[in-house]
Amino acid sequence: MCAIAGLYEASGRPVEPVVLERMIQVQAHRGPDGQGMALLSTDPALRPISVGGPEVARQHAPVSGYSIGFGHRRLAIIDPSPLGHQPMSTEDGRCWVTYNGEIYNYLELREELRANGYRFRSGSDTEVLLAAYRQWGEGCLARLNGMFAFALWDGVRRRLFCARDRMGEKPFYYHWDGERFTFASEIKGLLAVGIHPSANHRAVFDYLEGACLDHSEGTFFEGIRQLPPAHGLTVDGRTVTITRYWGLPAVEEAHEYSPREAADRFRDLFRDAVRIRLRSDVAIGSCLSGGLDSSSIVCVANDLMFVEHAVPRELIGERQKTFSSCFEDPTYDERRFIRPVLERTGAQAHYTFPDPKELAESISKLVWHQDEPFGSTSIFAQWNVMRLAAQSGVKVLLDGQGADELLAGYHGFFGAFFADLTAKRQWMVLTKELLAYRRLHGRIPRYVFANLARALLPAPFVRLVRSRMTGSVDWIASEFRRQWGPIQAPPPNSSSHLLSMQYQLLTWNGLRALLHYEDRNSMAFGIETRLPFLDHRLVEFLSGLDVSHKIRRGWTKAILRDAMEGILPDDVRWRVDKMGFVTPEDIWFRTSLREFAREILSDARTRARGYLNVDAALNEFEAHAAGMKNISFTIWRWINLEMWLRRFCD
Repeated sequence: MCAIAGLYEASGRPVEPVVLERMIQVQAHRGPDGQGMALLSTDPALRPISVGGPEVARQHAPVSGYSIGFGHRRLAIIDPSPLGHQPMSTEDGRCWVTYNGEIYNYLELREELRANGYRFRSGSDTEVLLAAYRQWGEGCLARLNGMFAFALWDGVRRRLFCARDRMGEKPFYYHWDGERFTFASEIKGLLAVGIHPSANHRAVFDYLEGACLDHSEGTFFEGIRQLPPAHGLTVDGRTVTITRYWGLPAVEEAHEYSPREAADRFRDLFRDAVRIRLRSDVAIGSCLSGGLDSSSIVCVANDLMFVEHAVPRELIGERQKTFSSCFEDPTYDERRFIRPVLERTGAQAHYTFPDPKELAESISKLVWHQDEPFGSTSIFAQWNVMRLAAQSGVKVLLDGQGADELLAGYHGFFGAFFADLTAKRQWMVLTKELLAYRRLHGRIPRYVFANLARALLPAPFVRLVRSRMTGSVDWIASEFRRQWGPIQAPPPNSSSHLLSMQYQLLTWNGLRALLHYEDRNSMAFGIETRLPFLDHRLVEFLSGLDVSHKIRRGWTKAILRDAMEGILPDDVRWRVDKMGFVTPEDIWFRTSLREFAREILSDARTRARGYLNVDAALNEFEAHAAGMKNISFTIWRWINLEMWLRRFCD
């Protein structure tokens, strides 16, 4: 887990070491354990040049013939010795890599490669990645089980090959102007090259209108792009080619399993996903929100750690360490669900209590680390959890991202589920499910009906009804809307409304943003987070399952609840509400953040942007502050966008 950066001068101009050094220094928080740089050439007769520390880089003049530069900041997790130092080369020096991530099945791959004659100098997964590329070329990606973003110089074929993991856990940003290709783990690494930051209006509109984030190859910065998940990128001379190497299975090809068979298969895959993510040479712990997902990870990991001894005792101590965000307000506090998990596992709890005053004081720093605007103040709660883990000496955390999208865990999925039953005219099943929902959850909320209507009715009619029901005000400036609206959402990929909704959240507007937050918040404190639910074997299995294994008799995540029988405390396994690392955002904007938000909205700079109808936005804000409505997520987007513009573009 690290920071990567690099330059490829397609014109043949030599790389400037001082520029490369700036790119990795600005990302130093991602890799506090070491730094490395290498200058490479398209001419096989020129030997690579290893550049030392920052002072050496600043004094090192460009060298003719060396048009490729790789930089790296290291967070040492597997084989922390100097043998794992990057950039790393193959034994013959023909291939070089700068790599961020973890290949969880590196032990199995190493044995397979040894059988093919490869020798290894280190215990690192980086060396396994290089050998896998030499053995299978780009086909090695299909064999990797992990999270990764890397750039590899193939000196045999004289080309740059880059790739990103299947689900997009690790970031890869790039800029290409036809002369120079630059890449980095974070956008600020590209800005260090001298790219002038200006706002991408398409991204700004999609964010304001629909809370869309990381939903395309574009970013909030004009001209800076991200390599999509499950894609490889090749730079060959002046030709840049992007190719998909993996995709979710066709959702219509549902496998037929009984509930028991599905639960058993899920449990086996899930346990193994957790097992291989416990491979570490440094201290490891878990996030614990009190929800079904993180609690399942903590319970399974505890069994693997202390019963099957998958992790050396010196790396975890006498008890597993868990990290949780809590609040004194019982409406938002989940300690009543955290406690049964702690009692079941004997884990050592660590709590943090996010303070809105600190959020107002440190928002500029948080915006800087995130690179782009984000969706809500729940990111601040996660930020506090990562900081707490770092202060406790833990460098690796397991976390539950992806489960809600894969298992239809959000209650909004019920609307799509009811729409499927309606479309199929399964009236008896629909009636039973509606009654089950009422019995478990009470009154069916408006957003469930909204999703039902959205699935079955024409879009213009849905927008009209929603506007009439909510009395919504158009706070986006009319000229800005005219130029950039509406949002271009992807078409449904299935006749099933629920499966299409899942696919959209997994691949368009949903999970990708959550993974962005997870990566930036953890790496801000030199923490590596690992996400067992996104093991591609588990993703493929769940993607092909019939929806009845996900929503059944009023319960979301039916298969996970079945699979965790006897493992997870029943108080948690059968909980019906859902929170996660939430914050009392609506209350904060009526109390401690009220003046802070009002000042930003009233500022002349905010009005001059041309994005908001500021007068309408202020009226909406005052209605929220008076308790007449709850639009805290919308208010946050207004505030966060302005803070981002000030931090990066002004």
